[in-house]
Amino acid sequence: MDPGGAVVLVTGAGSGIGRATAYLLAARGAHVVAVGRDAAALRDVAEATGGTAVQADLRDPAEAERSVRAAREARGRLDGVVANAGIGHAGPVADMTAEQVARLVDVNVRGTLLLGRAAAAAFGEQAAAGDHRARGLVFVTSIAGAVGVPGESVYSATKAAVESFAVVLREELRPGGVTVATVLPGVVDTPFFDRRGVPYDRTFPRPVPPERVARAVVAALESGRARTVVPRWLAVPAWLSAAVPGPYRALARRFS
Repeated sequence: MDPGGAVVLVTGAGSGIGRATAYLLAARGAHVVAVGRDAAALRDVAEATGGTAVQADLRDPAEAERSVRAAREARGRLDGVVANAGIGHAGPVADMTAEQVARLVDVNVRGTLLLGRAAAAAFGEQAAAGDHRARGLVFVTSIAGAVGVPGESVYSATKAAVESFAVVLREELRPGGVTVATVLPGVVDTPFFDRRGVPYDRTFPRPVPPERVARAVVAALESGRARTVVPRWLAVPAWLSAAVPGPYRALARRFS
């Protein structure tokens, strides 16, 4: 899809990757519908981009559909969706409360799948009405969903679930000309680690700026490329984890 003149909904748009993506899309000529929980941050993004702010908490099952509806009402249609909202958690799974597990699943999996469902329905309705312009979905997941990170087992599982969903949804929506892509960031310099309650204290790999991930997200919308890992070298451990999981896990234990 061409961002120029497109209407693109971005979740988690109040900060980090979502905000960087909103700014970049606006610079490419898109009308951004910024979705998130922080009303003040969303207003700032909407003012800076000339877009639309929609306050929503995707833990509520009704909010995904409401957000898509608000985007269509704002500009008359919807051309793209960047499903970026997500939360993290670090620590032994045995120490997690049931509520913490449910919260990760509600936001990272259920909210994301419901957003994909609502977007697919909207795209289908627009195509049935004769609007056949190119459209796209991008799910921002995580390298943790590809390799699994000890101490972040539930978070890793939620991101792996979205990766699996995207693979099947891609084939389901392909006949209608809708592309479905995933972007798997590694460590990104955002408030994510502050919010999860455990800072990132490793010297390697070094965090990348959110603008770098935003460029990959916009490129995925433009090209429809199925899967992009940021930074690219992390595609190697992702491939090894899938191809030779035993040796990969032994190496990971050795060098982690």
